[in-house]
Amino acid sequence: MSRSLAFVLNVPETPQDPEDSQEPSPYDESEVHDSFHQLIQEQSRWVAEEGLELQQRVLGAGALGASGSDRQALLGPEGAPVYSTATLRILASMPSRTIEKRGLLVKELQGLTVAQRDHMLRGMPLSLAEKRCLREESRPPRGKRRVRGRHGLLSCCSRLRDSCILASHNLGLALLSGLQALMPWHYALKRIGGQFGSSVLSYFLFLKTLLAFNTLLLLPLLAFIVAVQAAFPPAPSGSTPAFRGLELLTGGGCFTHTVMYYGYYSNVTLNQPCASPLDGGQCTPAAGGLPYNMPLAYLFTVGVAFFITCITLVYSMSRSFGESYRVGSTSGVHAVTVFCSWDYKVTQKWASRLQHDNIRTQLKELLAEGQLWQRPRRACGRLQQGAVLGLVWLLCLGTTLVCALAVYTFSELVIQQSRVSAERDWALLALPLVVCLLNLGAPYLFRVLAVLERHDSPVLEVYVAICRNLILKVVILGILCYHWLGRRVGTLKDQCWEDFVGQELYRLMVMDFIFTLLDTLLGELVWRLISEKRSQRKGKPEFDIAGNVLELIYGQTLTWLGVLFSPLLPAMQIIKLLFLFYVKKTSLMANCQAPRRPWKASHMSTVFISLLCFPSFLGAAVFLCYAIWQVKPSSICGPFRTLDTMYEAGKVWVRQLEEAGPGVSWLPWIHRYLVESAFPIYLASALLLAVIYLNIQVVKGQRKVICLLKEQLSNEGEDKIFLINKLQRIYERKERSRAFQPWEAWKQLLRKAAGDPVASAGQRDDRGASQPPERGPLPTPLSGRVGRTEEAVMPPAVFTDDWDAQ
Repeated sequence: MSRSLAFVLNVPETPQDPEDSQEPSPYDESEVHDSFHQLIQEQSRWVAEEGLELQQRVLGAGALGASGSDRQALLGPEGAPVYSTATLRILASMPSRTIEKRGLLVKELQGLTVAQRDHMLRGMPLSLAEKRCLREESRPPRGKRRVRGRHGLLSCCSRLRDSCILASHNLGLALLSGLQALMPWHYALKRIGGQFGSSVLSYFLFLKTLLAFNTLLLLPLLAFIVAVQAAFPPAPSGSTPAFRGLELLTGGGCFTHTVMYYGYYSNVTLNQPCASPLDGGQCTPAAGGLPYNMPLAYLFTVGVAFFITCITLVYSMSRSFGESYRVGSTSGVHAVTVFCSWDYKVTQKWASRLQHDNIRTQLKELLAEGQLWQRPRRACGRLQQGAVLGLVWLLCLGTTLVCALAVYTFSELVIQQSRVSAERDWALLALPLVVCLLNLGAPYLFRVLAVLERHDSPVLEVYVAICRNLILKVVILGILCYHWLGRRVGTLKDQCWEDFVGQELYRLMVMDFIFTLLDTLLGELVWRLISEKRSQRKGKPEFDIAGNVLELIYGQTLTWLGVLFSPLLPAMQIIKLLFLFYVKKTSLMANCQAPRRPWKASHMSTVFISLLCFPSFLGAAVFLCYAIWQVKPSSICGPFRTLDTMYEAGKVWVRQLEEAGPGVSWLPWIHRYLVESAFPIYLASALLLAVIYLNIQVVKGQRKVICLLKEQLSNEGEDKIFLINKLQRIYERKERSRAFQPWEAWKQLLRKAAGDPVASAGQRDDRGASQPPERGPLPTPLSGRVGRTEEAVMPPAVFTDDWDAQ
């Protein structure tokens, strides 16, 4: 039964070629591939022959041991034990029969070069463990490698090269994994998305986006304003007050005479020795010095930082829009989620459990979204709901108006008190305290009123809550901006009003953070404890997405408003966001539950970025532009103390360039026609609108094309089904006619034997009709869904001839 396998691998040997590590040529590769293909075929043939021999042995064993037991071993003709059928099958499948073939395969692999061996092993349909074993077995012994001389040196170089490539590949993978680990809150975001769904996850993703925006805003301010002024500090104007601890809340005291606020920055040209001029003028640069115009640097750095933030916001909004509002429909997304969502690279238990929770939450959201619009209401119910909505909106708008009047009245009262007596440190916290109380209490009233509305869609409920909170915060911030630039500038003529505005924004940010922590503690933890104690069950509150998102937008708006007056305010916002993330995550995991009505937040990120861009960033940009172009700076502090407006620093610089010579005359021209002129603004606005219009039209066109293609595919599928049904009917009709022909022949024979003249006439008719009938023209192919008649879908003549031949 055992045979020697005579197999020779036809590979051209090139011992004189010193380059053992070269890639095989196409000819050599085809030769080796054919040889291995021949080996596989011979192995398959030998396995089949061995199976036949085993069957013959089984038959012989059955003849010899018919009277014995099946479990006893029989003796063959040579005295060897003969086993049962099952045992012989097991022996045939044992790997000992392939040892000889494996040895030949290893010998043939040893005759190849390193590159050819690796290339062939890489293409074999074997597991990685078997490939490693073959590679280790096919390597020559170490003693033989040393005797090879020059070839051994080249083989060592090739191994060194492979080791370097493998090390660099492993280093790249390690760096990628390290960068992924450095991403903030990577695992925490996956856990939140798996347990609470995409709606709650959108809040934390938005917080992460704000952190990136503030980091991008802080970097140029640190590099070109704060660091330069810290390297060249101005001469102290008086004694610095001691730190008492209250400055952490008020932002005043010893913080006033630091790089934290606008008033600390000088209006001189830095990096040269110069004392402050008595008349308030600017210093002239020394001969040979490198001037650094601080007023110009302050103005241009703030402007460039805002421009970079604007570009980043627009890009983020367009990208989020493209990801959320994809072209095409969402049909079949349930099947994709079920069959294509699992990541088979996951090996750890906690990661698989997390992915399992994530897929389950996605399915819940998809099913809830599909059932959302299946609840029609009657006309009476619609009228009742409309009346309730109108009443709730009137109450919410009335509450917003009352809050606005309260802020305005209290701000006027603070101004009157400041005229009578000097402001104390605790009195400075009065206005921020009132504003934060209103921002905290009004949203709770809105949530109570929203219970009366009973929206069918949780998405609509969140959008309505966001709209109401947004109106409240925009109105309050508008009144505060009027209070700072309209009222405080006039009352603080002999003081640095820019420092006061920066400190006021700092106080608002600190108080907003404190009230957010209190809201998290009282609104979530205490509510969970009370509900569990009263209801005797785990009744946890849901996470308020609308209120928390609007708090983030409100805090970011305060940061943008205060960049001009406090360059380090983005750093305070970064610290606040870091603390807020961990506090909210801990409270979410411990005190909150997943939404009772799951919903898919497919467009929430786009809505959040849009609200951050248009009401928030646009309002802050208008506020700063008004402060730069219209408001007169303080005459005792800041880099613009000797100018009528902050924008005049650019005009002074342009005049200096004009006096410098004709070599830089193009810079004044750019400033005159591109900065001061309104035409570039109109041109940029027109281009932006044109790009938006073209994008909208492109998206519409893509949707139309996709709809037409889907309709065409549907029509082609229906046409195929129609043709298949017609062909099936024709085939069944011909089968029935063939089954009926033998019975007709027997009837004709019986009639002929009985001498029936009708049978003779029928026979003559059959002889006359022996010629095949003429066929009509072939049917034309179908076009769409038109012309579906029986004549148009008759099978071609080829099919009919095949059926007749059967």
